Amino acid sequence: MQGNVIAEIAVIPLGTATAGVSQYVAACLKVLEERDDISYQLTAMGTILEGKLETVMEVAAQLHEVPFTKGVSRVVTTLKIDERRDKKHSIEAKLASVKAHTDSTGSKG
Repeated sequence: MQGNVIAEIAVIPLGTATAGVSQYVAACLKVLEERDDISYQLTAMGTILEGKLETVMEVAAQLHEVPFTKGVSRVVTTLKIDERRDKKHSIEAKLASVKAHTDSTGSKG
């Protein structure tokens, strides 16, 4: 059974004029907002993607290209993919699973 994958992507422009990269993150988010075939969740250190493997790979290539369109000459992109074929999974289900374990132990750490 093939379903959705969950992936984490971080697109890192190198050699920018300033240390801040929020303008590049915002430009990447515009790409994601234009697509209706992928779910995403922005985090402080990257973006979580959920969709078909082929779609995630296509979107990753698009996101990698964004800083180049803004004049950056070097980009490092990391991509982690979590694929389960034994059952369906989603961003929400993964978070709920962890929450269920923390709620049952009463631990916050």
